[in-house]
Amino acid sequence: MLTGSFTRKREMDMQIPTIQISSQMGRIAIEQNDGTLEITQPNAEMHIKQPVADMSIRTTKGHLTIDQTQAWEETNLMSPIRFNKKHAQTGKQKAIEGIQRRAQQGAQLIDIHRNDNVMAQQAVQNGYRTYKTPSLTYIPSPLAVKTHYENGEVEMSVHAQKPIIDVQINKPIMYYRRGHVQILMDQHPNLTIHFA
Repeated sequence: MLTGSFTRKREMDMQIPTIQISSQMGRIAIEQNDGTLEITQPNAEMHIKQPVADMSIRTTKGHLTIDQTQAWEETNLMSPIRFNKKHAQTGKQKAIEGIQRRAQQGAQLIDIHRNDNVMAQQAVQNGYRTYKTPSLTYIPSPLAVKTHYENGEVEMSVHAQKPIIDVQINKPIMYYRRGHVQILMDQHPNLTIHFA
């Protein structure tokens, strides 16, 4: 029974044709070109102007006062009015001194009984003049010239001016070239069936 079954199957195999199948897969090729970006930045335009500062200077002059009145008086060089006043004062002083001297001598004569030699003494006083020691009177004393100085003042006013700055910004110049991707069939798919 087994032999008969095997023979039948063999007979069936011999009747089926042979199929040959060959296939070729498809292949894709991709070409890619990168994009490029070019950027140019122009320089900014700047203008700076500096106005001159306003400055004002105000000065008050110093004042020097020189008083030579005492020096002129000590050298007898003075105005007629001042000369007359000075000698009038000197004459008045001498007159007072003379009155005092005569009053004193009169009082001494009243008491002549106490001193019998009073008249001889007064005769010697009134008969001889006292001589002054000669000296240079036309040279003024060291501090005869008076000076007074008032300082001057300096006032400064400065007003600074701010700089004027004008800036013009230039935008960047950009150039972009797009990239692209190209897809190609490098190998087409193929299926071949062959019956033998």
